[in-house]
Amino acid sequence: MPELPDVEGFRRVFESCAMSRVVRRVDVRDAGVLHGVSARRLREALEGRRFTVLDRHGKWLLARTGGGHTLMLHFGMTGRLVCEHPDVAVAPHDRVLFTVGRDRQLRFRDQRKLQGLWLADDAQVARLLDRQGPDAMAVRREEFEAALAARRGALKTALTDQSVLAGLGNLLADEILWRAGLRPTGRAADLTEADRRRLYTEMRGTLRSAITAGCVPPRDSWLTGHRDAPDPHCPRCGAPLRRSRLAGRTTVWCPRCQPGAPEEEPGSRPGTVWDGGAGAR
Repeated sequence: MPELPDVEGFRRVFESCAMSRVVRRVDVRDAGVLHGVSARRLREALEGRRFTVLDRHGKWLLARTGGGHTLMLHFGMTGRLVCEHPDVAVAPHDRVLFTVGRDRQLRFRDQRKLQGLWLADDAQVARLLDRQGPDAMAVRREEFEAALAARRGALKTALTDQSVLAGLGNLLADEILWRAGLRPTGRAADLTEADRRRLYTEMRGTLRSAITAGCVPPRDSWLTGHRDAPDPHCPRCGAPLRRSRLAGRTTVWCPRCQPGAPEEEPGSRPGTVWDGGAGAR
């Protein structure tokens, strides 16, 4: 699933491919990715215009035009942006094509179509983003600490709740918690001040590295590089990693580096998935 670093990568694709160039043609090949706007209305609003301002908030990408409209993109689980020459054959999952300038085509490609594209005015943009917490890369430490202190549930659930903090997903949350030495199932409200500061510092550092890579990189020195191995071991201490289910998501953690995690939770042996009981759903 695209997370904040992936969307930053898509922002760079959008910027290099389409910014400040005239949108010559909008070809909607699958209107199922459009939300609150028809294919005809999208073409009328964008053709002949230029994208003038490009922003990101969490997992949202926002491209404003000189006509007072904002194209809002959310990539769901499988969405992405690619830049091609218009003559290149269209891929099976290319849903919307924006032909810009003389020789470029920005393509919204998405296999599962869980999110998609919105065309919004300023009020609609504000309404859609009002459900989002502060951007994980831009949030101030004090704001971050206050948001976590107010949460009663599990720490990982708080980090991946977009209304608390926008931009973090499953991979990032596991990576950040492992680096901070905090177990995913710990209560967010129980963190000490030192815990919250360490978590904020590790979040910022992890995001900076991941943004540079354009994704959450599966490096050998990262938890992400080991989480899908048949017999995963911690890259820091070598202990067997545990897999659990938390809020419906596979959660990977190290029982040695993330103290407080029990050594033996029901079914939580290395390489297995623990359902976690009703409280984990």
